[in-house]
Amino acid sequence: MEKHPGDRRVAGDRTLPVADVDTALVVKVLAPIWNTKNETATRLRGRIESILDWATVSSFRQGENPARWRGHLDNLLANPSKVAPVKNHPALPWRGTAAFMVELRRRDGIAARAMEFAILPAARSGEVRGASWHEVDLEARLWTVPASRMKAGREHRVPLADAALALLSALPRQCELLFPGMKDQPLSDMSLTAVLRRMRRTDITVHGFRSTFRDWCAEAAGNAFTREVCEHALAHSPPDRVEAAYRRGDRLDKRILLMQAWGDCCGPG
Repeated sequence: MEKHPGDRRVAGDRTLPVADVDTALVVKVLAPIWNTKNETATRLRGRIESILDWATVSSFRQGENPARWRGHLDNLLANPSKVAPVKNHPALPWRGTAAFMVELRRRDGIAARAMEFAILPAARSGEVRGASWHEVDLEARLWTVPASRMKAGREHRVPLADAALALLSALPRQCELLFPGMKDQPLSDMSLTAVLRRMRRTDITVHGFRSTFRDWCAEAAGNAFTREVCEHALAHSPPDRVEAAYRRGDRLDKRILLMQAWGDCCGPG
């Protein structure tokens, strides 16, 4: 009799019923690459967990998922953050921002304008490269990035300082995108990196300007704006779930003042 494809899974060189996959087998698969290729191993663990979840709801197995992380594999495998520490993106010291912006504004091209706009609201490159005109309200001085384009999956309202507003007002509207590339498609991330290379600034990165902004917040604007307001400006999620549950507003009124102060630090457009 032909077996249903969900009845079996292959483990090594032998066939194993999916109901027999246990914690020891999951660890055996993940352990050889957990410390050396942690990102790949983490994704693999998630894929195994999803497959075993499917097998459970499809009645091919019972019980807890042996690939689950919290309260289970986190006791057997090293925390990914300790295996592969986050590397900070090389950033420009905030005191050099105004001089850098003067040089950047001398550059022609849509990629240079995209980089300038990314710096002014301290936005992520992907958010800027995918930005469209229907997200921008010039009269309200607001750029609203939909949840579908945000890393945290939540809508993000971005106040536009004078310099950012002037930049957008001067842009041609040749298509729906603010910063279109070839054939009206979004610019690639390398397009912005190429601007830095042409400026001979291989010591910094595009994403590093978010760190530049955060350093400025801490060192120059710390007395005027709280840490919470600065973190909201970067669209960072609170590390504590309880804190996140009680944090309802986005502090837009305070962030309007914050982004204008940062825009002034970057120099007039």
